[in-house]
Amino acid sequence: MTENTPGETVPGNARPTAPGWLEILAGGAAYAASFLLVAVLLPLVENVAVHGVVGLLVSGAMGLIAFAAAAAVRIRGLAAFGVRRAKPHHLLLAALLGLLAYLLGTVTAIVYMTVSGDMQNVQTSYQAAAAAGRWSLALVFVAGVTITPLGEEAFFRGVLANAVLARYRAWIAVLVSAAIFALAHGINPVLAAAFVVGVLAALLFRWSGSIWPGVVLHGVNNATALLVPLLAARAGV
Repeated sequence: MTENTPGETVPGNARPTAPGWLEILAGGAAYAASFLLVAVLLPLVENVAVHGVVGLLVSGAMGLIAFAAAAAVRIRGLAAFGVRRAKPHHLLLAALLGLLAYLLGTVTAIVYMTVSGDMQNVQTSYQAAAAAGRWSLALVFVAGVTITPLGEEAFFRGVLANAVLARYRAWIAVLVSAAIFALAHGINPVLAAAFVVGVLAALLFRWSGSIWPGVVLHGVNNATALLVPLLAARAGV
């Protein structure tokens, strides 16, 4: 099966076969509006563990809302946004790269903290939620390992990276989309780790044409980031 280049049009079809600037603007506006709403309402959740679960849920929801806004601009199949079947070897590679992303992200976060002097742990609420009991841990995993990766990959790779890849050289598109993804996580130590995930997920999207390898990579990275501190704390490390 021959794939169309993002942004191309199919003969006899006036609509582009992949997202463009219109979809980026629509999705970006929806994401920004959701982000501002969450920034106002999330601090009202006082319980740290509940705050962590809700924070992960809304992270995924923001991406899904942005994706829905982008997809609604011009009607076409979801395959145009990379919602298509991935090959098994892409998914296996994604799982391995998820572990690599955690290791590289940890190193880059340490470098960031050393250089900037910013030692804040912005994932305290997520870690507290994971340590708050069996049900809380289950909710954290559903939110952080499934919903958040799905929402963020759908928008940042399926819309943003997809559209940018069609218009610029691959390395520019990968770096730019990863930088925007990282900035969406705030100016803090997570920024460096998010950039690593963004680069690897964008490369996977370019190679596979599907968002699912990125979802797997993202999920494995998040699962590792949740489990390692939890296991270390229980081991008394």
